[in-house]
Amino acid sequence: STSESSARISPNSQIFSNNTLLVLDLSNSVLSSSLEELKLASTSFVDAVMPATTQESVKMAIYWFDGEDELHLLNELTPSKTELKDAIEGITDDISNDPSTDLYGAVIKSTDIASDLVKVSTADGKIGAASVVIFTDGTDQASRYTESAALKKVNEANANISFFSIGLGAEIDTEVLTAVGKTASVFATNKDELETTFRDISEKVSERANSFYLFEYCSPKRDGSGENNLAIQVNTGSRQGAVQTKFSANGFTGGCE
Repeated sequence: STSESSARISPNSQIFSNNTLLVLDLSNSVLSSSLEELKLASTSFVDAVMPATTQESVKMAIYWFDGEDELHLLNELTPSKTELKDAIEGITDDISNDPSTDLYGAVIKSTDIASDLVKVSTADGKIGAASVVIFTDGTDQASRYTESAALKKVNEANANISFFSIGLGAEIDTEVLTAVGKTASVFATNKDELETTFRDISEKVSERANSFYLFEYCSPKRDGSGENNLAIQVNTGSRQGAVQTKFSANGFTGGCE
């Protein structure tokens, strides 16, 4: 009954948590030839993805990888743009002790981190999402993990985790990076295009984060109504979408806020 029910899209950010993991390839090829351009592009990415005013519901962490069997933490999860940009500025060309590239290991480890973040943020009925953004200028050279293991991890990840990849130069495997960045991937032919490609991905990350909504429905159904169906349909221009779910009205009373 439409006269006895009400519905709305909630503006309450307290029920939504969005975390972004920026994962940077700092192998020798990057450090020796495109570090400054990468730092500039990464800083622009932070500016574009993080809100102008600090919000606890929107956070980012920065990791980096080389040839070691470790995903190095550059800056822990934080809502602070300043903290993130200071961390990027602090990257030096002697940060790495292993010149190789453990790309597949970075994919696997960052996916595990994102999975844990979503699991925590969706506790108590909240909405949680995460984005993994991986940059590299080459292919996996360390061979610590297999391509199939990395792609399996990505493809079996929680549906609320988005994956983006950014590739630089002629030595990347675009097919692999497209599979890793299953949500979106972009490629720069040279270091001068890095800022543009990072900006392109930042727009897609923001669009993805803004695609989550909390639909609040005040139902007239009460105990004894059994299992109820709820269908939501959205129309915009020539496009439309719909989702259907079920709910029990046990314990429902009047007084929806």
